[in-house]
Amino acid sequence: MIAGAVLLIVGPILMAQVAGDRGIAPVASTTDIEVGGIEVNVTGDNSNDARQAGWMEAARLAWKKIGGPEIADNRLDSLVSAIVVEEEQLGPRRYIATLGVIFDRQRAGALLGGEGERARSAPLLTLPVLISGGAATMFETRNPWQRAWAEYQAGASAIDYVRPTGAGGESLLLTYGQTGRRSRLWWNTILDQYSAADVIIPIADLRWEWPGGPVEGRFTARYGPNQRYLSEFRMRAAGPAELPRMLAQAVRQMNTIYTRALASGQLTPDPTLALGEFELSPEIQALIAAGRQREAEERARAAAEAQSNALETSPAPAEPVAPAEPQSTASYNVQVATPDAAAFDAALANVRGAPGVRSVATSSLAVGGTSVLRVGFAGELAAFAEALRARGWQVSEGSNTLAISR
Repeated sequence: MIAGAVLLIVGPILMAQVAGDRGIAPVASTTDIEVGGIEVNVTGDNSNDARQAGWMEAARLAWKKIGGPEIADNRLDSLVSAIVVEEEQLGPRRYIATLGVIFDRQRAGALLGGEGERARSAPLLTLPVLISGGAATMFETRNPWQRAWAEYQAGASAIDYVRPTGAGGESLLLTYGQTGRRSRLWWNTILDQYSAADVIIPIADLRWEWPGGPVEGRFTARYGPNQRYLSEFRMRAAGPAELPRMLAQAVRQMNTIYTRALASGQLTPDPTLALGEFELSPEIQALIAAGRQREAEERARAAAEAQSNALETSPAPAEPVAPAEPQSTASYNVQVATPDAAAFDAALANVRGAPGVRSVATSSLAVGGTSVLRVGFAGELAAFAEALRARGWQVSEGSNTLAISR
């Protein structure tokens, strides 16, 4: 009864964790030249004239900032592919704004000088961590640091950022706890899912001096599953309204740090993350071999019993009977406590070796908590529970779900 009640409570909680609009899709990356943080303060005959004058002034300042040569305004305007409004105040004859200017690389490149072929990093899974109010989060909930990375235009960067959206099951898989795990089996599973070679962990630690007051930010760039330290810096925002601008600037500074690390050879992919070279420990290999041997013995015993029953049956003629259809495979959830990576690996091998199990996949990884496996089993849920009990598990049955423990 208690186990059933726990399943009834935990089920809706897990659904609540993945339900809702919690993902932030990254912007499409281009190789155009983007210059942000351009501040303008201009006047005009009317509000529209003031805005146009402000945008033209922003283009001039941005062009000068990237070292462009002196050219006429009409030609400069032809090089601009977009104006990004970061913040603006529009009056009857005045325009005050902070803008971003995007220049078309094909048209502007000839005037700026070719950059040649630049080295690109391997695909790096980007896990932005926000520490605020004593709590560290990543994709569990929407946060401004996640949004700043999603909105960053990374097309012109030398870093190949792989940016998850944080939607659906990613909010369960990519949690802050993942950054502290050392098991290469776990990391290989995640990196393979996102076609990434390694991981970078940009950390933003935000502290409010008082509610609604200035915000102090300490930003740390880390790299790899062992969280290797690269560099850090500090920034300050006058209040919550200035926070998005500060975080956008911090992302650009992070990109500079990772780009320098790439140039100095610090972003070389960790060789222990190569799936082709990964080997299970001898203990886990022995468990898997024992499980497969047990399954083979069960099949041989069942075949021998079937043959014996066939010999004892009278060969009297009977109406032809259609051959029995092969037993279909059903899919069940298995919840198992995994206090550490070794416990998870052992549980995975033990469940896979149970008679009748056709497939095992990981739905949720939670070292130090409860992991969820998706198991394909040739039979009913009750038969699956008995098979696990025979292997030494204590089993509680729920709706299409089993909770097992030692």
